[in-house]
Amino acid sequence: MEKGRKFNLSMLTRTALLLALTLTVQSLRLPTFITGPLVNMMLILTTIIVGTAGGVFVGLFTPWIALLVGILPAPLAPAVPFIMLGNASYCFLFGRLGGSGWRKVIAVIIASLFKFFVIGGSVQYLLKLPAPMSQALLFPQLITALIGGCLAISIGYSLQGLLKKG
Repeated sequence: MEKGRKFNLSMLTRTALLLALTLTVQSLRLPTFITGPLVNMMLILTTIIVGTAGGVFVGLFTPWIALLVGILPAPLAPAVPFIMLGNASYCFLFGRLGGSGWRKVIAVIIASLFKFFVIGGSVQYLLKLPAPMSQALLFPQLITALIGGCLAISIGYSLQGLLKKG
């Protein structure tokens, strides 16, 4: 956890709420070009609001739950551990590199690239997935991570300030 942040019931509640909101976004089954940025936005918002550990937690759980409830197609099951690792690294790197001003944007770019390399590398070199599924886990992952991260930093720190007052 970040310096000065202590784990408490409030953080647990917020993390659970943000996980539920992220799963709700997934369950709407909107097109990938909408769902992807929104889920990535929720991952970064969780990192901003409750800290790196909360973001990593949500990033680890969302792919498994999406698979279990049928949001993620069954042929993508072998990719779930790599999606988890990609999500976790996305939140971890943003949480560790983000700061203020342009550092947040740089952190989103680096975290998005790393997520893309983790998921894309697994698709290219480790997994044997049907071509359409493979394509969905390549370049679109980078774009949705970048868009979602930018959306999150544009609203996240204002939201964090409101939550601290409440």
